[in-house]
Amino acid sequence: MDPALAAQRSEAVAEKNGVSVSWRPSMEFPGNLYRGEGIVWGTPEKVWDCIKPVAGGLRAKWDENVACFEILESMTDTLSVSRTATPSAAMRLISPRDFVDLVLVKNYEDGAFSSSASNVEHPLCPLKPGYVRGFNHPCGCFCEPLPGEPSRTHLVTFFQTDLGGYLPQAVVDSFFPRSMAGFYANLQKAVQRFQD
Repeated sequence: MDPALAAQRSEAVAEKNGVSVSWRPSMEFPGNLYRGEGIVWGTPEKVWDCIKPVAGGLRAKWDENVACFEILESMTDTLSVSRTATPSAAMRLISPRDFVDLVLVKNYEDGAFSSSASNVEHPLCPLKPGYVRGFNHPCGCFCEPLPGEPSRTHLVTFFQTDLGGYLPQAVVDSFFPRSMAGFYANLQKAVQRFQD
């Protein structure tokens, strides 16, 4: 998209239960870049345990948008190629998807954690029957300690996902903000359930 055109378009914002979800046209593909931001009750370590991209992790147990997560190849202890499968969504208007990404995780000296990802092709993961291959353009999340409040975490998430297939843009535009707000609410429940 032309940067001048993108600058002319206004950013949309939705807020619910202290979670802000905003979006603007992506510079990577003809869709949107979505940004979520909120405070989660729990230390950064507890929040990170619920969202970190590891095989056998907690994410598939609580995130309604993750049916399974697997590591296809580990290059280092912080860099890997993963496959994430999602169930159908939006009253089955969105059929199951899968995503193959290069994922980088990082722990910071101040107690923050981050994961960054972008789509890749991998020989161990050809197209699979029953799934539409989606593509994550550069995306990720950042968990950081809330200054002066060690039992709370500031969480920022970024998604610019091409769901693939032939979905009407209106379906995609209504799905992502609601899904991201739900992510924060479900994450809060997971931190309480799995970490207390």
